[in-house]
Amino acid sequence: MSNPVDYRPRPGEIPTAPGVYRFRGPDRRVLYVGKAKNLRARLSNYFAPLRTLHERTRRMVTTATSVEWTVVGSDIEALQLEYTWIKEFEPPFNIKFRDDKSYPYLAVTLADEAPRVMVTRNHRIKGAKYFGPYPKVWAVRETIDLMIKAFPIRTCSDSSYKRAMDSGRPCFPGQIGRCGGPCSGRVSIAEHREIVGQFVAFMASHDRSVITRMRKQMQDAAAAQDYEVAATLRDRVLALEAVLEKSAVVLPESVNSDLFGIEHDELAAAVQQFIVRGGRIRGVRSWVVDKELDLGLAELVDSVLQSAYENDEPPGEIIVPELPDDSEALEQWLRGMRDGRAVRLRTARRGDKAALLQTATLNAKHTLAVYKTRRAGDFVARSQALADIQEALGLDEAPLRMEGYDVSHLAGTNIVASMVVFEDGAPKKNHYRRFSIPEYADDTEALYQVLMRRLAHIDDDQDEPDPEAGRPGKFAYRPNLLVVDGGQPQVAAAARALADSGVEGIAVCGIAKRLEEIWLPGEDFPVILPRTSDALFLFQRLRDEAHRFAISYQRQKRRRDIGSVLGEIPGLGPRRVQSLLRHFGSVARLKAAEADAVAEVPGIGPVLAETIVKALRAPAPEGGVPIEAPDEEAAADAR
Repeated sequence: MSNPVDYRPRPGEIPTAPGVYRFRGPDRRVLYVGKAKNLRARLSNYFAPLRTLHERTRRMVTTATSVEWTVVGSDIEALQLEYTWIKEFEPPFNIKFRDDKSYPYLAVTLADEAPRVMVTRNHRIKGAKYFGPYPKVWAVRETIDLMIKAFPIRTCSDSSYKRAMDSGRPCFPGQIGRCGGPCSGRVSIAEHREIVGQFVAFMASHDRSVITRMRKQMQDAAAAQDYEVAATLRDRVLALEAVLEKSAVVLPESVNSDLFGIEHDELAAAVQQFIVRGGRIRGVRSWVVDKELDLGLAELVDSVLQSAYENDEPPGEIIVPELPDDSEALEQWLRGMRDGRAVRLRTARRGDKAALLQTATLNAKHTLAVYKTRRAGDFVARSQALADIQEALGLDEAPLRMEGYDVSHLAGTNIVASMVVFEDGAPKKNHYRRFSIPEYADDTEALYQVLMRRLAHIDDDQDEPDPEAGRPGKFAYRPNLLVVDGGQPQVAAAARALADSGVEGIAVCGIAKRLEEIWLPGEDFPVILPRTSDALFLFQRLRDEAHRFAISYQRQKRRRDIGSVLGEIPGLGPRRVQSLLRHFGSVARLKAAEADAVAEVPGIGPVLAETIVKALRAPAPEGGVPIEAPDEEAAADAR
């Protein structure tokens, strides 16, 4: 790695104009592409003292051997050039789009002599009108099947159409009634194009007046006893109503918007795009983004929109969870992709659009969870992760058994700790343990106590499963690696516990959540694993599982603590809690008291008394873990 001072430009050499910059590696490969309104101000951030940089930014800067920039005339030009270079060079430190597959569309080839409707993933058919995207191919085919019942247009391939027109024999779909093109002999080319226009107009607007007109024509035909025509119109009405039912109205008919829900963590982000046209959700896209550098939500929005509209025309309104800093330049760039028509980039805080954005975000959250679950279930990926951990930490063998530890408390009360076990990269839940800690000085001391208690049972052959005693067994199994939640202080406490207990042959490390770096005992710098690596993903899962298990036990203890329960009731402060306990003399009497008796305590009114009684008598949820609000969950993790 080079010293960044070796290639750092002089401050006076860097212009203050907007532009795009590139960091290059030893082989001249482009490592990172970025844009800036002020190149000098942005690049100076990368050449700050190494200790002040984000770990992954520091790795990029120290890996690079040169930096170069290109000055442009405006922010919009910088955005366009950045987009072009990212596509051209595929820099490893820029965002990578993962599972970003090509979605199917319904297309009508308006440039053909006799336009056809088809399923395609090709966005470059000349003169075609596109509808979608659809989440699955079968969804497009189902829509086409319904629509051609109402508007019988051509579905056969170009070769079949040409052969049928030359021979005078209908194509095979035409023979079975699934193609209504001119080759069937039922309509002329002009009549067919008129039906195609009706097809496109309905797909573009979903106008119910079309159904109203058809229904009236059906009634007129029935009144004239032309029952065959009436039956045909009836089938068309039913088909169009089925199409409308599959496209729920969520917003006013005048709304044409795209909404982006984004859920992200330290390693990846999931994106859910809802395509709303005429107030209806016409299509859904979902993909996962791998993050290499530490990016905030606004920066993710910037990259996501560039990817989303690489081939598609943006609508007039795009709703995102957070506006990027260069939102005005981004709007200009999107306007250029829309032939100069206005594009408005905005957030939604309340109303129907905010509710739909929340739904998109929930879908993104589910997508990220599924992505992680599938990745965790991949045996090959887990095996590679263990091998990478062995190499990165310099272990003699792969850590086939890893134990993760976390400490949880609420303002120094109800201190607990958790131990979770991963074998072969997968959770071993019947080997989990939880610890109560009677005295608390700080997290490192609590961690030391827990590890001393755990290490005292290493190689204890008597620890066999005993369901009656409530012991799941195998506490004595020797781990290859102890992983603690935290950085240098926590790792030092764990190493001290190993030394004081006299246990040898077990490695220890810590994972610091903010920067996702791995710390080893006695090291000044952490081990940096690639953001997309399965090794870091496994460390993250182990840490998060230890955190979840500790929090659940801490909540359970709080539930049994009457003071904690009373303290969670809105309007009930410490003085009123003391008054209640002093008035009733014992917890048992307070729990048995009715609301009228509780209301007699000074400072406690009838409404608050009812709330107190309900809180004390509410049954604990299954598993003994109370249901609490997200902010309380965050408070339980306060250090």
